[in-house]
Amino acid sequence: MAKVLEGPGMGLMKKWGISVPNYVVVTSVDELAKLGQANEWLKKSKLVVKAHEALGSRFKLGLVKVDLDLKGAEAATEEMIGRQVGSITVSQVIVSEMIPHKEEYYCAVKSTRAGTDILVANCGGIEVESNWERVKRLALEVGQQPSADALEKLAKDAGFTGPLLKKMTDFAGKMFTCFDSEDAQYLEVNPVVLREQNSELIALDAVTLLDGDAKFRHPDWNFAFAAEFGRAYSKHEAEVMAVDSKIKGSVKFIEIPGGDTAMLPAGGGASVYYSDAVVARGGKLANYAEYSGDPPDWAVEVLTDKVCSLPGIKNIIVGGAIANFTDVKKTFGGIINGFRKAKSEGKLKGVKIWVRRGGPREKEGLDAMRALKDEGFDINVFDRNTPLTDIVDKALQNK
Repeated sequence: MAKVLEGPGMGLMKKWGISVPNYVVVTSVDELAKLGQANEWLKKSKLVVKAHEALGSRFKLGLVKVDLDLKGAEAATEEMIGRQVGSITVSQVIVSEMIPHKEEYYCAVKSTRAGTDILVANCGGIEVESNWERVKRLALEVGQQPSADALEKLAKDAGFTGPLLKKMTDFAGKMFTCFDSEDAQYLEVNPVVLREQNSELIALDAVTLLDGDAKFRHPDWNFAFAAEFGRAYSKHEAEVMAVDSKIKGSVKFIEIPGGDTAMLPAGGGASVYYSDAVVARGGKLANYAEYSGDPPDWAVEVLTDKVCSLPGIKNIIVGGAIANFTDVKKTFGGIINGFRKAKSEGKLKGVKIWVRRGGPREKEGLDAMRALKDEGFDINVFDRNTPLTDIVDKALQNK
């Protein structure tokens, strides 16, 4: 699941016919000033400025300013850019048109184990949290599309009447289309407001979670995903994500500062299993990583390079269970190339490598790993007959 910031999230909704305020995302006051000269709405509208980062409680932190003219928006931008909030440095703001309104509503679409839920309420903003019983739900099975009648009944059950009934019915239908077409896992607008000028429903905010593994199907996803753990993605994390978006199979990488045991496991299950084993035995993880689904060897090489670049590591654990279809020799070829590259760059000094794997062509792959000893690598290689966590025990006993 990949989180998308408000700007690109609103861009996706606009693509599918959902009305949003005029907005720009900028990284400097100068950029906003130039856009102000080119866009009449920035000169003439009242404006809202918000820190465009994965931060909660922006109002309380003073990172939302409302009812501004362009000069006021420039001042707010200058105040916010560069501000440090925990581990996040504000690097951009979103400046949007302020929409006068009286009432606020709620609409969301989310994945469930059984399919999809469409949620609608005739209250919105912070009010919806304390009045959740007013949120009405239309449950759809996997692959099912909502009918116009079902959407109208949903809006009617939520308390919409008259002209607003049709407007919210149409809005919820467009939300589902956006959700379904963009491989979303969660799409929320809170609040939905009625523009007084033309009585049009507007998405005033957006929470968007996408299936990051579906990026290859969406060449127009030219935005970066937001980090889910309270900081921006590092350069190495972003580079692995870029590789992951282009390949069959998967490679994942997250840095954990201060650790000395690096992970290079095969498969999501093994990655969690090995990570838990390291922590349970008193070790300190330097990263989370995994490769799975028989990725190309060059992608595994990129992942290996990032793992070898982690500072202060003493052990690298290359672990996995018995693969069903991932070619052990091929993927090990990528790891071996990554190890050789790292060694040629002066990395891996004093680092012990621990390998345990089984699966198609495991003998050839394990033999190729063992041959690295002859090239000066401190490497220990085990086959499927060695329990998975034995290599964790061996690695931490050698710390």
